[in-house]
Amino acid sequence: MIGWLEAVVLGLIQGLTEFLPISSSAHIRVVSAFFGWQDPGAAFTAVIQLGTEAAVLIYFRKDIWTIISTWTRALWTPELRGHPAAKMGWFVIAGTIPIAVLGITFKDEIETVFRDLRLIGTTLIVFGLVLWFADHTARNKLTLQKHLSLTHALIYGVAQSLALIPGVSRSGGTITAGLLLDYRREEAARYSFLLAIPAVLASGVLELFEIGEGQAPAWGPTILATIISFIVGYAAVAWFLKYISTHRFTGFVIYRILLGVFVIAAVSLGWIPA
Repeated sequence: MIGWLEAVVLGLIQGLTEFLPISSSAHIRVVSAFFGWQDPGAAFTAVIQLGTEAAVLIYFRKDIWTIISTWTRALWTPELRGHPAAKMGWFVIAGTIPIAVLGITFKDEIETVFRDLRLIGTTLIVFGLVLWFADHTARNKLTLQKHLSLTHALIYGVAQSLALIPGVSRSGGTITAGLLLDYRREEAARYSFLLAIPAVLASGVLELFEIGEGQAPAWGPTILATIISFIVGYAAVAWFLKYISTHRFTGFVIYRILLGVFVIAAVSLGWIPA
């Protein structure tokens, strides 16, 4: 079972890594294995992500309110249907469809085989290289308000669904897709965070029913980890958006590759179980 110390450590890791393109779920899985802790499982990971998602809701509260209110009013006010905020509402809904479908379809695999550390190490390396390629070939010029379309929203959504495999990274996958579509780095990150809201909230709420049952962690440590992830996550999202406005993702790519190599080596040498 997850203890109080594990809750503090894993809450910090979730808050620090959720918005960075390095995969928070991979870090939670790897750190737990390295310290000999029980795998906290997909339910615990999904629930503590509610903490970091709360940080997004507060950080982007003005944007989110504008999108929700305009989209809602546009349902019965035709002249508002072409408003960027109303269209953004539909784009977020459309972009959520792929992860909803795949999440339900592969629920058993997400909770079992997708958590294999050899797979996680491989995805850290492979998708790190894909991010590097996207970052160094992107023209970094498109904006969400002028260029986001239904097709682009669905492409973002498919990229987000790849994060069902720990090691891919929700933000890393969607930002990579945005860069390949030639969006500016900060624009790709902003849409990545907005797109994650429905998926993370839905997943976290559904998994709430698993907490405290069977092998799932108890409520106390889970709540503590969620609170910590919220506090740390709010600071992390502010720093990340400022950082990528003037920096490439090279540092994150190098880190992903090194961590992936370490994970695969550690499993191969028997230092940690797969």
